[in-house]
Amino acid sequence: MPVPQSPAAPIRIAIGGDHAGFPLKQLVAEQLASEGFAQLVGQVVDCGTNSTDSCDYPDFAIAVAQKILSGQVDRGIVVCGSGVGVSVAANKFPGIRAAICHDTYSAHQGVEHDDMNVLCIGGRIIGSELAMEIVRSFLAAQYTPAERHRRRLDKVLEIEAKGTDLLK
Repeated sequence: MPVPQSPAAPIRIAIGGDHAGFPLKQLVAEQLASEGFAQLVGQVVDCGTNSTDSCDYPDFAIAVAQKILSGQVDRGIVVCGSGVGVSVAANKFPGIRAAICHDTYSAHQGVEHDDMNVLCIGGRIIGSELAMEIVRSFLAAQYTPAERHRRRLDKVLEIEAKGTDLLK
């Protein structure tokens, strides 16, 4: 597996998750703020939730997307029980490219080839050690605008801009 390269400047991160993702979200947020991530992470913005009380995952996908789209952060991490709900919700926003990654390859490849800016993980699916390896791979990766990557990303951006008009 290729070793992801560290970005030139520390990344600003927004993190959020619902009640099912709360325990893993908390652990990830604490780890990101630790010395071990100082080379990769410049700022961590916690978008909630702050408990295991039942709440709705779209609210946290919205909060993280808002931070990215406003330029307050560079990338986001969202956590729910499976990772599916937050991925679906986050991808509704133009400019957000979110994916569930439960392995390190997908986490860095999604950034390198597809310019993924939101990592979605399932708090009930993966353990904390694997989650942190995935997060590190996601944060250390950089988009590589090779011609084929750029061409494919341009097509994705066209889908985003034209939506259902492409189906006519």
